[in-house]
Amino acid sequence: MPTTTAAGLDGEGTPDIRVGWRSLVPGLTVVATGTLAAGFIADHYGAPLTLMALLLGLALNFLSADARLEPGFAFASRALLRWGIVLVGARVTIGQIVGLGPVALLCIMGIVTATIGVGIVASRRLGFDTAFGILAGGSVAICGASAAMALAATLGPRRASESQLTIVLVGISAMSAAAMVAYPIAAHALGLSDLRAGFLLGASIHDVAQSLGAGYAYSEEAGQIAAIVKLTRVALLAPVLAVVALFLPRGDGGAGAGHVPWFVLGFFLLAGANSLGFVPALASTLSSDAAAVMLAAAVTATAIRSPLPKLLETGPRPLLVLAAATLAAFLLSLLAARFAI
Repeated sequence: MPTTTAAGLDGEGTPDIRVGWRSLVPGLTVVATGTLAAGFIADHYGAPLTLMALLLGLALNFLSADARLEPGFAFASRALLRWGIVLVGARVTIGQIVGLGPVALLCIMGIVTATIGVGIVASRRLGFDTAFGILAGGSVAICGASAAMALAATLGPRRASESQLTIVLVGISAMSAAAMVAYPIAAHALGLSDLRAGFLLGASIHDVAQSLGAGYAYSEEAGQIAAIVKLTRVALLAPVLAVVALFLPRGDGGAGAGHVPWFVLGFFLLAGANSLGFVPALASTLSSDAAAVMLAAAVTATAIRSPLPKLLETGPRPLLVLAAATLAAFLLSLLAARFAI
């Protein structure tokens, strides 16, 4: 029988290989059941998969007290997350990004950078540290819950705690859903063309599914533009993670400043292979689907492991940081759509 470390985790918060695969089964079974249930609800009622995974995970939070389940929960929330980030690279090609043109690309890069900056400023003004500002601002600026999970993995558990990550996931899911409904209405009221509306919706809405849903609800052309703009934001995830890893030490004994996480490199490699045509269309689709499943499982596990009492202690201040970043992303995207696109 494999031996087990005292905590059952390695220096980065992932299960130590000495724990053995058998100890992962109980926790992974719970995570798989919760993720499948979330997928069923999402498919039948048109709800966002990430939001359903988050809510079901929080409903199962009482299981976090069972030590037998912890290794599986830790594996899902860390290892599956990292591999999911790698597979997200299959959604991106350099051709999609170049096709936007230099002005649109520069606008997107500026919006992402400024939104993260607003998150950092708001975080510090409200009594949080820079790391939380990066977590909140980056999740709004790039791709919602997926970016939040990736940034939390890069920052490390001491800089981005489970409770902070969960409150960001809750807030980002709610705000993204609201944006999916409100932003197309605003675009219609402003009389934006399909091109400009597509850019606005792709550059400002948090999660990928909601961004595309809002775009295609506006028009077919707007949906296509929103998809390209949104995937360009997704492509910026890896550079942002690399910058965070290089300049903001984890402070937990893991990879610190000067070390780019392996899953960021994996993202770059898969995106590059996809751009060069080395990834068949079917494999790209399957990789994208697998990434969605892995990230949903990671969200489920993270919600189960979250210390709910600490969530209640934080009050509304973390949500104000997310709201500030969300408002900044919308206003900057609207300005770019009206005057630069």
